[in-house]
Amino acid sequence: MEFREVVRARRMTRDFSSAPIDPSVLERCVEIAGRSPSAGKTSGWHLVVLESDEVPRYWDIALPRAKRGTFAFPGLLAAPFLALVLADPRDYLVRYSEPDKSATGLGDDLGAWPAPYWTIDAAFATMTLLHALEDEGLGALFFAHAEESALRREFGVPDEVVFLGTLCAGHRVEGGARPGRSAARPGRSAGDIIHRGRW
Repeated sequence: MEFREVVRARRMTRDFSSAPIDPSVLERCVEIAGRSPSAGKTSGWHLVVLESDEVPRYWDIALPRAKRGTFAFPGLLAAPFLALVLADPRDYLVRYSEPDKSATGLGDDLGAWPAPYWTIDAAFATMTLLHALEDEGLGALFFAHAEESALRREFGVPDEVVFLGTLCAGHRVEGGARPGRSAARPGRSAGDIIHRGRW
């Protein structure tokens, strides 16, 4: 697809079949996402990939069975691929302590950073990954997780690592789940977004 078509076609998917995804497709999508902008080419984003038996372990923590009866998107649980999307600020201290970046002082203390570029970079990469999955004809959803502390323990995520959310992907079930609550909300135009010269 042309880039414009990919961007216009991409939607958050909430109803999946359980059919597996070819691992080479996922690897290709992650490699494309790795081309996203990153401060100092640090690329301090990480994915803890959950497949097969690991997927039910995730849902047993994030959405226990007792709560599933009223869950609006049961087809979400069929997605064969989940990834915990993470950013490691420590990678940025290491990178900015290297000779070509040390003069910035940003390798000394995370508090010296004017913005949390580890989170920004991970968000860039996640958006690129969503577009890459769309280009492969797959559905995907990025969502805020629940029970973060328990997920960290279960999947070995260190406390120092920023947990952005969860991404799931798979083959869409067309016409299955109802759209999300915000689906009908109109998008902002370029005129709403652009401020020329000042706010």
